Amino acid sequence: MIETQKVTTAFDLAGYEIDVSLGVVRGIVVRSRSLVGSIGAGLQTLFGGNITLYAALCERTRRDAFARMLAEAEQLGASGVVGMRYDSTELGRGITEVLCYGTAVKLKAAAR
Repeated sequence: MIETQKVTTAFDLAGYEIDVSLGVVRGIVVRSRSLVGSIGAGLQTLFGGNITLYAALCERTRRDAFARMLAEAEQLGASGVVGMRYDSTELGRGITEVLCYGTAVKLKAAAR
């Protein structure tokens, strides 16, 4: 299992050297809002502030996309992911795609 400390948005990782680049890996999740969630979130918008139902849905979706990206990297034998990013697209009303992607790498300890 890839440790989350070995995933970075940077293109290098302190204390490690990239031994082998294994290519782009990604995790994709497409979610829609439920009717109940939409009604609850709609009520929250009346009072302003953080819409916790949507925030929780977004966080869960990002976490799932991240986990799928890591699983793909592990299948390639990676020990880390560099250049990790998120992207999202609204596919239709209430339907959103979240993509987590990066470059899977094999890391080795940096020479001291």
